[in-house]
Amino acid sequence: MTSKVTTLVRSAGMEDPGRVVNDATQRPDPEVPERARRRTFTAKYKLEVLAAYDAAPDGEKGAVLRREGLYSSHITEWRKARDVGALAGLAAPRGRKRRDRQAEQIARLQAEKQRLEQELAKTRAVVDVQAKLHALLETLSESADIDPRSTR
Repeated sequence: MTSKVTTLVRSAGMEDPGRVVNDATQRPDPEVPERARRRTFTAKYKLEVLAAYDAAPDGEKGAVLRREGLYSSHITEWRKARDVGALAGLAAPRGRKRRDRQAEQIARLQAEKQRLEQELAKTRAVVDVQAKLHALLETLSESADIDPRSTR
């Protein structure tokens, strides 16, 4: 069995009928990224979009969403977060908090104070032992002077 392939005969000057003018620049890139990434929005951006959406007249709210590539569910979630005050907390810069030099100095001084108190307690214990030893030796030396067993 043989199959026939029919070819489309183009007249002179006629381009491919399935091709749109300048579609090479308008077609999306066919390459698929290895891993899809979620979009993330900053708190500042969310507040700006909410302000623009609320300021838009009723007929143009959809245009704001289309322009930004958002859904109405984004707006409702962001409104709830704004009303709760969550967006204000997100506006704070991320990362490590700045070092509080006073708090560091207070912690350092408290640690030094504790170390010195321990050292003072040891010193007092040593002084107490020395005082008791001195008293004991004094008692022994007095008793040795009066001891009747001595024969001289």
